[in-house]
Amino acid sequence: MESVEGKPLTQSDLRNLRQAITLAQRARERGNGPFGALLVDERGTILLEAENTRFTQGDCTGHAEINLLREASRRFPPELLACCTLYTNAEPCGMCAGAIFWSGVGRAVFALSLPRLWTLAGNPFDQLGIRCAEVLATGRRPVEVVGPAIEDEATAVFEGYAW
Repeated sequence: MESVEGKPLTQSDLRNLRQAITLAQRARERGNGPFGALLVDERGTILLEAENTRFTQGDCTGHAEINLLREASRRFPPELLACCTLYTNAEPCGMCAGAIFWSGVGRAVFALSLPRLWTLAGNPFDQLGIRCAEVLATGRRPVEVVGPAIEDEATAVFEGYAW
């Protein structure tokens, strides 16, 4: 069993992270940023999948996590979301971390860290310099954050991407 900072990753976690990477590739093929996310319940059932739609929808908030959580909060009760895990191919930005908190999702697992993503992107100026776990640690409800994991696999979807 692989672990990240002492937190164990199951085979299911790894499979779901790889699915998030696949969703990111699909988003890229559709003309969006290479970001994907999925929501999984405590039994391991995938409830929702979402892609980044920032460019095709013309919405700066069209991040995969935001798209996923908007739909999740419309469809599922808070009690269910509290037992769910959100998986994403890259560490959620500050905006998405806030959305994770407000959605009530209990756990977030990501593949690629923000610092590594920023390096791949050439250290863009338009980034919030706060990590997902930092944002979520300020909340009054605990949210488990696990990552980065399988970073080398996660970088592939960004190869040759024109930022």
